[in-house]
Amino acid sequence: MTRRIGTVAASGSASRRRSALLVLLAVVALAGCGQAGQQPSADHAGAEADLGHVHGLGVDPADGTLYAASHNGLFALPERGEPELVADRRQDTMGFTIVGPRHFLGSGHPAPEDDELPDHLGLIETTDAGRTWRSVSLAGEADFHALEAKHGRVYGYESGAGRLMVTTDRQNWDRRARLALADFTVHPSNPDVLLATTEHGPVRSTDGGRTFAPMPAAPLLLQLDWPTESMLIGIDPEGTLHTSRDGGTSWTEGGQVTGTPEALATHGPSRIYVATETGIHESRDGGRTLTLRQALT
Repeated sequence: MTRRIGTVAASGSASRRRSALLVLLAVVALAGCGQAGQQPSADHAGAEADLGHVHGLGVDPADGTLYAASHNGLFALPERGEPELVADRRQDTMGFTIVGPRHFLGSGHPAPEDDELPDHLGLIETTDAGRTWRSVSLAGEADFHALEAKHGRVYGYESGAGRLMVTTDRQNWDRRARLALADFTVHPSNPDVLLATTEHGPVRSTDGGRTFAPMPAAPLLLQLDWPTESMLIGIDPEGTLHTSRDGGTSWTEGGQVTGTPEALATHGPSRIYVATETGIHESRDGGRTLTLRQALT
């Protein structure tokens, strides 16, 4: 059963405080995960399906394959069977977004055997679905923990400085607001409207990420995605999906996953994917229900 979410009543303050703490812990974890010296360990070398922490999800429009960018590499997730490590590369892929068919952008840290690469990969790109990657910009400088490509721009959250950055040519970056966020999303048709999740709740920008203002009626959320003009999807720290059809003013509560959410992605208006520490969950009805697609432990 769904219900409309407005401002949180006083009776829910204990739950809100718990959620706020979980969000804060998630932000801290994202800021520290994958820093230099925290590369995938040798113990993982023979564990094909050991994703570790999942940083991002996305669907390749070339063939509909779901990919998970993780601490232990980029994995293809078939509908049946085990996750498949792409090209036997175990780079810690942090920020991750799919631009087009077989065309992905990422960031993060090199695999232990790639000791000639800098600790921070900056913006990297693959045009063969993750088999090979090339450096695009900011190698050795930037560690993007969230990326989104829309409107001919790339938006990135650089974790070291805690700053949102935007580029139109993938070489020269405009440094915008500084804030501690867990995730952000960009409006499907307006390049200047962004939402971000913080320990105090979601915030909105109408100037391309230069400034943000609170969204007092929104529930506390950990991850966000904006797949269509009419649908905004979020998930809270306890694993409950929330849907807004008015740009984030009002929200409807939907299905729930077990475990703490690590990544969220959508594919069209009805498919939603959520990664937790124990599995990849899928909704085919716009978030009303979720099922376990793949167990990870």
